[in-house]
Amino acid sequence: MDFLPEDLEAYIQAHCQEEPQLLTELNRETWLKVLVPRMLSGHVQGRVLSMLSKMIQPSYVLEIGTYTGYSAICFAEGLQEDGKIITIDKNEELTPILKKYMFESERGKQIEFKVGMASDIIPDLEDGIDLVFIDADKANYSLYFDLVIDKVVPGGYILADNVLWSGNVVNESRKEDKGTKGIIEFNAKVQADDRVENVLFPVRDGIMVLRKK
Repeated sequence: MDFLPEDLEAYIQAHCQEEPQLLTELNRETWLKVLVPRMLSGHVQGRVLSMLSKMIQPSYVLEIGTYTGYSAICFAEGLQEDGKIITIDKNEELTPILKKYMFESERGKQIEFKVGMASDIIPDLEDGIDLVFIDADKANYSLYFDLVIDKVVPGGYILADNVLWSGNVVNESRKEDKGTKGIIEFNAKVQADDRVENVLFPVRDGIMVLRKK
């Protein structure tokens, strides 16, 4: 799905900071060699994630859904000097591309990759998370929120990707689809949760930005 008209998308990209060369190469290789390359954050969203990370200046980041490591590299751009990123994915097959790009990036030594089900791994993680990025299976977004909310510091942030789900959140014919249903339930859940402040950014496929009170 094209989220914006092609000419408007080109204009937006032309007025965003260029992505670092490493990310350009990762972007290209993902589109050439990996299934469902549309899952990649890409240039504009990547610069948004980088900017948010630089504003927050986290020392402890949790990413749920690594894919090829593009977003983790973006978050690392705002990471504190002694900070760390833990990124979780159940797909071990992408490890070679992670070694080539994510671990070789400027902050690669501060990124820890955990393979497995996020629902099994998160409960054992340390508290004190400054920034969470949820970008995994949509049906479990609400579960991931429940698992991380008490581990996030007051004033910390949770970002959730794809919360517009290609427009299906307002498409009556798709509302019983498992992924769509999961996103709709998550959006409603955080909207009603008085522990957080939230705003839905219409960036690409939608980013829900939550701040823990």
